[in-house]
Amino acid sequence: MINAILFILLCQLVGEVTVQLLELPFPGPVLGMLLLFTGLMIHGGVPAPVKQVSDTLLRHLALLFVPAGVGLMVHFGLVARDWLPILAGLVGSTIAALAVTLLAMQWLIRRRDD
Repeated sequence: MINAILFILLCQLVGEVTVQLLELPFPGPVLGMLLLFTGLMIHGGVPAPVKQVSDTLLRHLALLFVPAGVGLMVHFGLVARDWLPILAGLVGSTIAALAVTLLAMQWLIRRRDD
């Protein structure tokens, strides 16, 4: 189990270091997740220890939002002052994500039917 945790964290570390060295415009953990996904695709599936660790992390996912909630409370004055741009960003990004998901699903359904 320790090896699986180390593997997941190593993917994140490699992603973070790569983003920092190449000055890429997206978060390092996203690149790390892509590296993890690529490794799992090459392997042909998810090894049992990695599945066990990921299932445990997903079961306790809500705990990972506690620091973000505390940060919101600490900076509540800023959030209250700038609520309109925050709301616009949230609504806009949600609509964009839904639109991209819709287009991807339509493309995948058409591709499957061909």
